[in-house]
Amino acid sequence: MNTKITTILGARPQFIKAAVISRTISKLNSENSTKQIEEIIIHSGQHYDIGMSQIFFDELHIPKPDYFLDVNGNSHAVMTAMMLMKIEKCLLEIKPDIVLIYGDTNTTLAGALTAAKLNIPVAHVEAGLRSFNRNMPEEINRILSDKISRLLFCPTATAVINLNNEGIGLESEKSKYGQKVILSGDVMFDSVLYYEKIAQPSGQIQKLIKEQKGNFYLSTIHRAENTNDINRLRNIIEALEKISKDITVIIPLHPRTKKIINENGISIKHIKLIEPVGYFDLLSLLSNCKGVFIDSGGLQKEAYFMKKFCIILRNETEWVELVKNKAAVLVGANKENIFTAEKKLSLLHIEPEFGLFGNGKAGEKIVGKLISEN
Repeated sequence: MNTKITTILGARPQFIKAAVISRTISKLNSENSTKQIEEIIIHSGQHYDIGMSQIFFDELHIPKPDYFLDVNGNSHAVMTAMMLMKIEKCLLEIKPDIVLIYGDTNTTLAGALTAAKLNIPVAHVEAGLRSFNRNMPEEINRILSDKISRLLFCPTATAVINLNNEGIGLESEKSKYGQKVILSGDVMFDSVLYYEKIAQPSGQIQKLIKEQKGNFYLSTIHRAENTNDINRLRNIIEALEKISKDITVIIPLHPRTKKIINENGISIKHIKLIEPVGYFDLLSLLSNCKGVFIDSGGLQKEAYFMKKFCIILRNETEWVELVKNKAAVLVGANKENIFTAEKKLSLLHIEPEFGLFGNGKAGEKIVGKLISEN
């Protein structure tokens, strides 16, 4: 009997994670005489820019979405409401056995809520993460999605503990709501192991790396806690501007961050701003940089997998393992903390601890569980 899965995604980190699962599904189906899994993909449109969306589908060979909802550019409430209405219409038409969601975006929460209201089981990849800061919209999305998911695939042991502390049981123990927690490992680790061997950066990025001769930092700034607080954003930019006088800081600039910088007259003279990049270009920049200054979640781990020290431009992180293992440091938006951390970068050498994020076969474990539960 076939399992019909509806994958709901809409943002860059979700495209990367979904590519691992889609590739595993395709491999499994090709190895069996009868197709075991039918995957139907819904793209919310949350990241709609070509640099934020389509290039990832092209590079990672993610199957073309069966539904594109084109929901973007609104407030959190309006965006989520529009997604709820449109996803419901899709699910009523598809009638899936299970809905698969990823991460912590508005798309994640909208997919989980819609499926739950229709009594369709939800499987959450990257469940159990907690920053313990409920001012972050991502934290609210994580908590609510986990509460209504049937299968919770945790990337780390810490994520399992977080769920246990909230009363959601271990895999061997069904909670009163039928939830199961599975320590699957991290699909992002699977992704880096697979794509770093075959990734071919664009000519533009190859040229940029050659010009910098490996003497540059990589940075991303897009979290609401930094972009909605102009003082925080200004402090971060001013710190990176000063650092860039000696070592270039390259920022693939998120469209929303670019708009806020321009609207508030924040001066940038030394930082190297480039357009959003695809996954292969990102891996190449990571591989060649001296370290990273980021407020991204997923990129913290990608930096770790690529043996790069991470300076986290936030006050807390859901990936506490990186800080505990001294592979990352939290500096917030404090300029002096940023300068102090940067001075230590050249002295650090990161050796990822194998097993911390699984064994590189999280995709296989997740797909196997999806089949066995249906």
